Amino acid sequence: MRIALFVTCLGDTLFPEAPKATVTVLERLGHEVVFPREQTCCGQLHLNSGYRDEARALARRFARVFEGFDLVVAPSSSCVGAVRELVPALAPRVYELSELLVEKLGDEDVGASFPHRVTYHPTCHSLRVARVGDAPVRLLQHVRGLELVELPDADECCGFGGTFAVKNADTSTAMVADKCRAVLDTGAEVCTAVDASCLMQIGGGLARQRAGVRTMHLAEILAS
Repeated sequence: MRIALFVTCLGDTLFPEAPKATVTVLERLGHEVVFPREQTCCGQLHLNSGYRDEARALARRFARVFEGFDLVVAPSSSCVGAVRELVPALAPRVYELSELLVEKLGDEDVGASFPHRVTYHPTCHSLRVARVGDAPVRLLQHVRGLELVELPDADECCGFGGTFAVKNADTSTAMVADKCRAVLDTGAEVCTAVDASCLMQIGGGLARQRAGVRTMHLAEILAS
């Protein structure tokens, strides 16, 4: 199957490992992955900050860039959710990686091996916007050698929320402290999620504590 990769802003600038791993997983399964070079931001940042007109303009550009593809994948539930909200006609074609693998392609075992103790943080957008369900967990359960441990209060926000973390820094700091405490209580070596933005928030909190726990995007674990 020919699948277009939407790399996302964070994937392009800060977390290239996630989109690279997305390509690795899909190619391992026999799919052709195409990267349209004309792609830019989907408009999520503007949407979250209240600039709906600017967000719609970027979303319309997204639609033009990806109109020739039957399937579009992104390693980000928040970006996928924004695209679906801004351009509902695109919703049947735009997928977050885990839901593409499990719900569309029917692949729960992608041939990964990762012998580590891992906990999964279900991000707010994956739960309430993109609604990927248990697809990430089902994929992790099929990774060889991986011990999956449940995260306490898993559905609590990590405090990132895009510009929320900047405008409400004290509240955001308190929220990520709670999330880091929950991660440490699991005894996990790695905390994973489907959104690099949340992993950036949690990873920063863990690094400041010198906790010795890594954060990794789900795609990176599936590519291992």
